[in-house]
Amino acid sequence: MLKRFLLPVLSCCLISAAHLLLASEVAALPVVPEVGAGLYWQHPPVSSAYKNGVLRIEAGPHTNWFAPPMGGSVDDNTPRLLFKPEADFVLSAKLKVPFRSTWDSGALVLYVNDQLWAKLCFEQTIEQHPAIVSVVTREWSDDNNSIAVAGEMVYLKVAKQGQAIFFYASQDGRKWSIIRAFTLGKNVDLRVGFSSQSPAGAGCTTEFSEIHYVAHKVNLWTGEPE
Repeated sequence: MLKRFLLPVLSCCLISAAHLLLASEVAALPVVPEVGAGLYWQHPPVSSAYKNGVLRIEAGPHTNWFAPPMGGSVDDNTPRLLFKPEADFVLSAKLKVPFRSTWDSGALVLYVNDQLWAKLCFEQTIEQHPAIVSVVTREWSDDNNSIAVAGEMVYLKVAKQGQAIFFYASQDGRKWSIIRAFTLGKNVDLRVGFSSQSPAGAGCTTEFSEIHYVAHKVNLWTGEPE
């Protein structure tokens, strides 16, 4: 008799605890007014916050998002704060990354599904200097090291127009260099957002400031409004 009574009580307690955890995760979502509503975590961070125009995302140790072109195991445990953009849009931010380990990185990311995604990173390369690194994954990832950057801060921008996507970088937030142009396909269900990672290290905290998101077309060759 006691067993029959305790089982429903225990079930109710477990359900209530699960609801509290879900509520806690929802409450932990940072409010980023430059982006608006609809943000969600695809893998939660160690911690996050938005204060005075700065979004901070802390990635834990050994966090990575990469499907090696040589084959083998796929890494997919980076914290990613995503939202659904308009069909044509521009997202940019100033990133500050206190590099400590190889491949520590902050990134702007694009996600369609687990086999189709891309990221534009400010990363500590294997040569032990910061650089702009981009990855486009179609089942397996490519990996392109681009402009070397002095210091811990840089501006990154993603622009989409039709099916075309352009990545840009800038030292001052005014003059932009094209990093790469590509597509993830026509009429895909795209998400875009912010991420941090520490594949070989003990963790990495990226700060995103001067965040701008606008739903309009740009001149893809300059990154500036038409």
